[in-house]
Amino acid sequence: MSDLHNLLEKAYRTNDLTKKEITYLLENHSDVDREVLYAYALKTKQKYYGNKVYLRGLIEFSNICRQDCLYCGIRASNTKVERYRLSPEGILACCDQGYRLGYRTFVLQSGEDLWYTKEILVELLQAIRKSYPEVAITLSIGERRTETYQSLFAVGADRFLMRHETASQELYEKLHPTMQFEDRRACLSALKEIGYQVGAGFMVGLPGQTSADLAEDLRYLKEFHPDMIGIGPFIPHSETPLRAEKGGTIEATLVMVALARLLIPDSLIPATTALGTLHPQGREFALQAGANVVMPIITPVSVRKQYALYENKIGGDDQPEDCRYRLESWIQAAGFDVDLGRGDSRQFVAW
Repeated sequence: MSDLHNLLEKAYRTNDLTKKEITYLLENHSDVDREVLYAYALKTKQKYYGNKVYLRGLIEFSNICRQDCLYCGIRASNTKVERYRLSPEGILACCDQGYRLGYRTFVLQSGEDLWYTKEILVELLQAIRKSYPEVAITLSIGERRTETYQSLFAVGADRFLMRHETASQELYEKLHPTMQFEDRRACLSALKEIGYQVGAGFMVGLPGQTSADLAEDLRYLKEFHPDMIGIGPFIPHSETPLRAEKGGTIEATLVMVALARLLIPDSLIPATTALGTLHPQGREFALQAGANVVMPIITPVSVRKQYALYENKIGGDDQPEDCRYRLESWIQAAGFDVDLGRGDSRQFVAW
């Protein structure tokens, strides 16, 4: 057995690798090694979650953002994007449609739009919780005060998604000129301490990102032990400073998805829309490499294309019901079982 196969077997058996071992694996693996990695990741996913793929209804309720991240299509400096903001009533209408389609997790995602004050968000969450007491409510609204996170958790928010973006402080601060590396980590720690199921994650293929950086991302996730891990490729947007940079590849992203499954085996890992944008079967490949969540979009079609973190995003014209059944069809065709329930992480359920 080769050194790499020994490393992969160790990762599968112990759910652990050092930063040096991960870096070596990333820099030396072959196509055959990748297939071995994916097989181990799939077996690990099945051990913890069986064949289930959880569907979440995604509501992108505002593309207004106060931050200016260099890679993001809705960054504050992009004057070309047509901005929108759903009213609380509009968000509730999306929830109603999602509930009728069978979703029992709603993911409320936006740019960092401070029009939605703590008071507005509290009232919105109370309305969602009153109408749909059994659903899981996931927020992805960026950096807020700890007091705001506490108030939202108190009225019914269950989960919070906030990618750490990169574990390299130098790279983080280069790509996020309006943000601070330590602030991001402090927010993630506060969310976990409050009691949220927390999601972290990163992009693959960022300009200036090294194999050592990616290894550090996995080590950070191993230590932080989030309930959810979002990993997607960097896709350049023409209205950002990184427009001319080379994007991340599907192969490199799938390797990181599989390694995340091995190192944090009880996490929930989405097969991201960005992977589906890079390749028609990108999300299917991710499920085969250890992912177990898909987030169909229930954002109104009238504004959906304006939530463009990157360009050429798939599903821009799909009606929510078409999206739901098309996803269910290909997930089942790929050999997996659709689960529309809350789909809590094994870590959370074990509490």
